[in-house]
Amino acid sequence: MFLFFILIYSIASFSQENPNSNSIQTSIKVRALQEKKVEYHRRSNGESDGYRIKIHFSADKTKAREVQAKFNSKFTDVASYEEYQQPNFVINVGDFKTKLEAFELLKRIQAEFPYAFIVKSKVRPMKLN
Repeated sequence: MFLFFILIYSIASFSQENPNSNSIQTSIKVRALQEKKVEYHRRSNGESDGYRIKIHFSADKTKAREVQAKFNSKFTDVASYEEYQQPNFVINVGDFKTKLEAFELLKRIQAEFPYAFIVKSKVRPMKLN
């Protein structure tokens, strides 16, 4: 029994020799995670999975730009993106993390763009609402 108390006492005193060691280890782990996050954002160009609304696609670049200009004039608070997805020019709008957020915009714009629909896309977190 006496040996048990000595063993417990020695373990407790050993673990208390450097009380800052846990905080140092935690700090090192946090720094490593921060560096991994920075590297991930650098490689992914700061984009993550989310949703956008496709308002137009056609092979006519001029028509696509007209649709984008019309959208930009009516909905100045929402970003629009022109992409080329062979063989079509595509106009996507918004940066939404959830489908529900995208659906709210879809309801707002359906009167002007009745064929608009929600698509999965890479979105830019800086633009997220």
